[in-house]
Amino acid sequence: QVQVVESGGGLVQAGGSLRLSCAASGRTFSNLNMAWFRQAPGKEREFVVGLNWNGARSDYTDSVKGRFTISRDNAKNMVYLAMSSLKPEDTAVYYCAAATPSYTVSRGAGAYDYWGQGTQVTVSS
Repeated sequence: QVQVVESGGGLVQAGGSLRLSCAASGRTFSNLNMAWFRQAPGKEREFVVGLNWNGARSDYTDSVKGRFTISRDNAKNMVYLAMSSLKPEDTAVYYCAAATPSYTVSRGAGAYDYWGQGTQVTVSS
């Protein structure tokens, strides 16, 4: 079993920045693919970005490319999402998710076995 806990959400003005953190425990962190998803009110949960177990492969949804950066620190069992140039449409609950390791990163929520409780990100215009 893997426990996943997000932190770092909040309220920010458009154009601002936030960094989300995700702590994973209960399994060797370096053996996990990690990803961030988000869900806005009235919308389905969507893939934002993922990073494979050794950090060699990442995948970003088009709407966040150039603005968001995922990184991981396997020594600390942490994954981070640095968000900049935030837009009101980035407002959502952001979820961290973990999956068994693979070289490629899956965009499907079903590929991820472990989920955090979510952290709210609100971007005001």
